Amino acid sequence: MFVSSIGRKYVMSLTGLFLCSFLVIHLIGNLLTLAPDNGVLFDEFTHFMESNIAIRILEYVLFAGFIIHILQSLVVTRMNQKARPDKYAVNPGNASSTWYSRNMGILGTIIFVFLVIHLRNFFWDLKFEPEELGTDAKGDINLYKEVIETFGLWYYVAFYVAGMVALGYHLWHGFASSFRSLGLMHSKYTPAIIFIGKLYTIVITGGFIIIPLYWYFKQL
Repeated sequence: MFVSSIGRKYVMSLTGLFLCSFLVIHLIGNLLTLAPDNGVLFDEFTHFMESNIAIRILEYVLFAGFIIHILQSLVVTRMNQKARPDKYAVNPGNASSTWYSRNMGILGTIIFVFLVIHLRNFFWDLKFEPEELGTDAKGDINLYKEVIETFGLWYYVAFYVAGMVALGYHLWHGFASSFRSLGLMHSKYTPAIIFIGKLYTIVITGGFIIIPLYWYFKQL
């Protein structure tokens, strides 16, 4: 079942919705950097996430979700290209679809590149080189200082915002598309799903974009 086109879309949809829940938690954690406490809450949150065994296990599930979602997306995109007999015909633009729905593969690639660089800048140091980050007054890893310094670099902020814009377009189409692939769309509640998906996208991408911009302009 899971090797068919429909089965792969099921897996891609489920992992996509799972990753949506992760984005909520990640945004909440990042927003703690805005608290006027010199990073105390943020570093406490980081310490909790690093020391809780259940969270550590979920970390592996999360990475598996990322990998499966990306691989299934690549396979489904490739299968769709092979099944389309008129792939070299002139595309009539947005006559029947939006450009971002036709270019989910490109958007996904941009997000993947962003993810690799973002993880290298923060996750790698946190996991494998914590001594480079130092500690705060409580003895917790001082990831807050690393975040503020990184968001003081204009090129990284520009890169971060571009990645979030790509993520926004991906979510704008992908949220409702996931429910559609799972067969959960219905005339009675489809408008609600679409509305929730768009509201979710605006809140998530807007929240992530505000944080680096805030710290960059504050440090000018």
